[in-house]
Amino acid sequence: MLSKFKPRSEFSRNVLTLMAGTTIAQAIPIAISPILTRIYSPEDFGVFALYISIASMISVLATGRYELAIMLPKKDEDAANILVLSIIISFFVSSIALLGVFIFNENITNLLGNKEISNWLYFIPVTVLFTGIYQSFNYWLNRKQQYKRLANSKVVQSGATSATTLGMGFAGLGSVGLIFGGIFGQGVTVAILGKIIIKEDRSRLRAAKKLKILALIKRYKKFPIYNLPNALIDGFRLSGIMILIAKFYTTATLGQFSLAWRMLQMPISLMGSALSQVFFQKIASVKKSDLNQIVKAFMLKSAFMSAPIFLIIYFFAIDIFTIVFGENWKLAGEAASIMAPWLFLNFISMPMANVLIVLNRQEVVLMVALFYMLIPLGILLALNEIGFLHVLELITLSMSLTLLAYIGLVLVYIKKEESCGL
Repeated sequence: MLSKFKPRSEFSRNVLTLMAGTTIAQAIPIAISPILTRIYSPEDFGVFALYISIASMISVLATGRYELAIMLPKKDEDAANILVLSIIISFFVSSIALLGVFIFNENITNLLGNKEISNWLYFIPVTVLFTGIYQSFNYWLNRKQQYKRLANSKVVQSGATSATTLGMGFAGLGSVGLIFGGIFGQGVTVAILGKIIIKEDRSRLRAAKKLKILALIKRYKKFPIYNLPNALIDGFRLSGIMILIAKFYTTATLGQFSLAWRMLQMPISLMGSALSQVFFQKIASVKKSDLNQIVKAFMLKSAFMSAPIFLIIYFFAIDIFTIVFGENWKLAGEAASIMAPWLFLNFISMPMANVLIVLNRQEVVLMVALFYMLIPLGILLALNEIGFLHVLELITLSMSLTLLAYIGLVLVYIKKEESCGL
């Protein structure tokens, strides 16, 4: 009887496996968020958001974007060489980041205008290293279709982070708990995945050759040339928004915005990361002439799944945030309501970059990302005096129109591929 309800296609089974793990992983922070917003202040969340903003910008460099290339070679031996390359680059970038923090700590602190962040800058290289290694492991397991292990790793990371954050919060350690909780969760997950991969693929990793790695660097050079700048721009967009909010308004306002952003990202992470990973694996292994049908079907499924969630956020976010997180977080609810249309379209368009990667059109992704970054930062720089919520409304409208144009552009490209394949 139950077999009737089991998904028939491998794609659906893989998506559901990742979604199950992501659901549990996201349910944990959602469950404890009402507690966190009562033991941590908006200012604490603001410092945490500032830390994540800086770490995220540097983490984009962590692998040179070569981790994306792990999915592409036909031979696992070549993919293993790229995995080794990505990890080596991660250690190199984190070392440079550590040196930079030691030399420019005071300058960075003064630029951000937040003295509390000074000591935490020294931990950013650790976050960068863990992020790079985790991304590399993630794409390797995705290539091997080890979706159950990927799902379990998300649960472990979420549980370790949440437990640490709660414990340090009750101890009254302020933003320390939020930052250290994230680092600890990352470290635990990297250790577990590393143990699994080394145990099962030790021979392939040991067989990695310097000359082979150099050849693969050349073969997939478009990733650092085009995709890395694109990722830098993408990371700088959100980080830049947060830094400018802290600069033009207050750390507490940044804390409100960061909570709204985190809560909106949860449904995106819940469905989007699972769909995108399996979607990427699928489109990387089919004929380019088949992309048109696959992409359109994927977009319709994404819109159907996510629309009810974002409609609820749009109409009821203020009441939800006030009831769940407390009266101090009303501004976060207002921000979430305003951003709902933007992030709904962002969710639908999220895998489009992978389509262009498969089509070897990373330069298009770069140009779109540049435009997508300049809009919100330009609005914040030019119009910050009209007030935080009004600025957010303008950003949402502009970004929504940009995403619609981006989706249309991708559909044009895949339609051309379909025509060429006929």
